[in-house]
Amino acid sequence: MDFEQLSAKRYSLRKYSDRAVEPECLTKILEAGRNAPTAHNLQPQRIFVLQSQEALEKADGCMGSHFHPPVILAIAYDADEAWKRETDGKNHGEIDATIAASQMMLQAADLGLGTTYVGMFEPEKLLEAFPEMRGTVPVALLTLGYPAEGAHPSRLHASRKPLEELVQYL
Repeated sequence: MDFEQLSAKRYSLRKYSDRAVEPECLTKILEAGRNAPTAHNLQPQRIFVLQSQEALEKADGCMGSHFHPPVILAIAYDADEAWKRETDGKNHGEIDATIAASQMMLQAADLGLGTTYVGMFEPEKLLEAFPEMRGTVPVALLTLGYPAEGAHPSRLHASRKPLEELVQYL
């Protein structure tokens, strides 16, 4: 599939099969996050792979959405390692982590897997449940797995504003 098709067809998967994500697929997805561009190439993104039943249940308890995937990637960043814009001190860690998540979502779609970028979660509760994440700032939980039979995009998936409404040529 070419990129134009891939980016148009990728959708937020909300119904996962029980099929396990193969280690080689997971590695390719994680590599996509590692290879993501970051401000000044400081690479502050941190990716926590949650796949044990215990980890998935703990993460589910921190989320407002419940999709029961076989894998959840907790995307975070180390604020101390992220680039800060000189003029105003803006920390770009969240931007870097989000770019990494986007690349992982597209790589997953290219491999036939689905994802949902979950922003509806309680960061403090997540950090409490996973002490290994302390010292990072959680940005998103990326659910990951194969689509279940009958899974399909939401009715809003194809609803896109016209390009003219989003782009302005100056």
